[in-house]
Amino acid sequence: MSLRGIRGAITVDENSREQIWQAARQLVTKIMSANGLRTEDVSAIIFSTTQDLTAAFPSTGVRQLSGLKFVPLFDTLEPAIENSLPLCIRVLILADIDKKQNEVCHVYLEGAKNLRPDLDRD
Repeated sequence: MSLRGIRGAITVDENSREQIWQAARQLVTKIMSANGLRTEDVSAIIFSTTQDLTAAFPSTGVRQLSGLKFVPLFDTLEPAIENSLPLCIRVLILADIDKKQNEVCHVYLEGAKNLRPDLDRD
């Protein structure tokens, strides 16, 4: 087992608590499923949001998922970069996983699919 970083991102249609929470849960659930992760494999989850998402913390929505009660979750704000993708939630999951670095499945959903087409495995 090795500690690996697993990346992902998703966009929402609007700055609302419900959309932010739903998108964050969808993204984390998809990453965990795609990589065969159990909650006890997860060391920490770090979220970043673009500056136009102010209605809620993604981690609050993910905290509602079963089994993540004791996993450290952290939110941060991305820098405002010209022409960056708006309404975007990014995630870095640190987890113990039995995969080589090039076998890890990173997940990009909705408008974020174009961020890393080199990593798309769908």
